[in-house]
Amino acid sequence: MLFIPDTTHAAQWRFRFMRLLLVALFFIVCHVPVLAQQVSIELGKTTFPINQYFTVSVVLENQELKEHSPFPDIEGFKKSSRFSSTKTITAGGKSTVVYTLTQNYAAFEEGEFELEPFTMRVNGQTVQSKGAVLQVQPMAVSNGQGVPLPEEGLTDEEPGEVVSDEPQEYIDMEDNAFLSLYTNKQEVFIGEGLTVALYFYLAIEDQRLLDFYDFGNQISTILRQLKQPNAWEETFETTEITPEEVTVGGKSFLRFKLYEAVMYPINPEPLTFPALSLKMIKYKVAKNLNLLSQDRLEGYKTFFSWERVVSVKELPPHPLREQVPVGIYSLQESLSQRTVPVNKSVTYQFRIVGEGNLAAILAPEPAPVQGLEFYPPDLRQDITRRRGRVVGAKTFAYRVIGREPGTYPLHETMQWIFFNPVTAAYDTLRPSVTVHVTGERDTDALILSRDLGPFYKIIQNEDDTLVSLHSFEEIRRYTNIILLVLLLVSAFVFYKKEV
Repeated sequence: MLFIPDTTHAAQWRFRFMRLLLVALFFIVCHVPVLAQQVSIELGKTTFPINQYFTVSVVLENQELKEHSPFPDIEGFKKSSRFSSTKTITAGGKSTVVYTLTQNYAAFEEGEFELEPFTMRVNGQTVQSKGAVLQVQPMAVSNGQGVPLPEEGLTDEEPGEVVSDEPQEYIDMEDNAFLSLYTNKQEVFIGEGLTVALYFYLAIEDQRLLDFYDFGNQISTILRQLKQPNAWEETFETTEITPEEVTVGGKSFLRFKLYEAVMYPINPEPLTFPALSLKMIKYKVAKNLNLLSQDRLEGYKTFFSWERVVSVKELPPHPLREQVPVGIYSLQESLSQRTVPVNKSVTYQFRIVGEGNLAAILAPEPAPVQGLEFYPPDLRQDITRRRGRVVGAKTFAYRVIGREPGTYPLHETMQWIFFNPVTAAYDTLRPSVTVHVTGERDTDALILSRDLGPFYKIIQNEDDTLVSLHSFEEIRRYTNIILLVLLLVSAFVFYKKEV
């Protein structure tokens, strides 16, 4: 077979190859680092009523939050609760995960306050914020949500040992504090979310009597005890423990949230939480204060929580009982256009919104329909963990092509079945939109759209451009020249460092 050189094609090929090598050379010589994963700081609304929070958020893309410096202190504000959220966006086979950690700030009074520029260290990176001027306005009326309170009396106290040369000068004051493991339900279905939180409560007037002791090691042991091998766990971020003021039995307490998660059991075995213990520093108060003695003496006291067992129920009989997701969900859908010509595409979004284990939700599988083609969907997932709840949305964006004219109600094509633990019944989400395909049937396009086998795919994808027999020798020559240049540059850099 005779090959006729195609000088135009070979020249273009050589040009592209040399450009690629020159770009690589530029990055090597200039020592250009790989772009870092993005981290940023976002501020909330700067004008807000006094009964709403101001927020400072750390936003990370495609990386986990491993460490961060404390959020800034703002004059006139008190740090309050904190929550995190995760968004997953998948488009064209590429996924982007956005993690957000938000700190709430409560204002003490109305007026104008200045948040000065500040920096934070997040995963080893320094992130800057320009600050802002905050306008706190009069109170706005809104419906707030209450916070769960633990049962009273869940303490089992063990007196600590205090060593003192003069014990008679110190008084062991009675403290009003307790450790409580909170669960929002006593019984759940398989796959249903169970909120679990560990709180330490301390009366406001007893703050000088107790302090945390070796908390890092103790919480590691507690987390291992709380781990459930038969449950999927969504853990809330607790890198910094900030007390919040609550009322229990008409008395004001500081509540320290030590742990919070939502667990989704995967089998009917009960969730068993053992009795937990927390050792605290307990101070004795000096009976007669003077300049020559300490005003309090350090000792220890251990607080206990009761063991808890949450039973897990099987789902009612159903052909898909082992596969259906469990949660409280609703459907939000959209269609880029209701009417489309033959062989043109529309985008249909099937958005599942609600509360439950969103990670367990799979894309609905469209049933085959003559004249309508569905392509695998792009995925977007938004998750918010806040106040003991995991809520969010999972969006599946399908590309749909009408091959034959007609009217296609999508509820005949797609459905998504789930179990609602509130109603204890199965439910189905179905589309309500209809696609209208107009025009004439294109037989040639319909044949090309079918799978004719791997042999025809190879023919369709092959390039029929003639290639010169000497093109690869020329590429080898240019490659050797580039490698020689790289070697000379490396030798020069080494020589300069030695000198």
